[in-house]
Amino acid sequence: MPNPAVSVIIPLYNKVAAVERSIGSLLSQSFSDFEVIVVDDGSTDGSAEVVERIQDDRIKFFRQENGGPSKARNTGVSHAAGDWVVFLDADDELLPGALEYFDKLIIENPIISFFCCPYFVDN
Repeated sequence: MPNPAVSVIIPLYNKVAAVERSIGSLLSQSFSDFEVIVVDDGSTDGSAEVVERIQDDRIKFFRQENGGPSKARNTGVSHAAGDWVVFLDADDELLPGALEYFDKLIIENPIISFFCCPYFVDN
């Protein structure tokens, strides 16, 4: 199986109330050439068990002792197979079509190596 175009890295620490919805926002994307790498950073609230129940071959799950979100992101990147990396926090969601939009930016801007895409905060 060829490597995915995109690796989505999710550092996870005690986000039991949000992580399933966050991953669901990924799995429902129209663009499907991606993997999801969730790195549990020592959660104690059942977050890891929520992720383990989600059945999708695109999800790779790793556990580590608590070292903070940067260490979890770095662990995720070390396991990433994609040509591009997207960071998504465990309590954030992607809008429908977000990865397709990202892929379009990559195709239209082949010399650029970093993108910061639009976002909004809904309280």
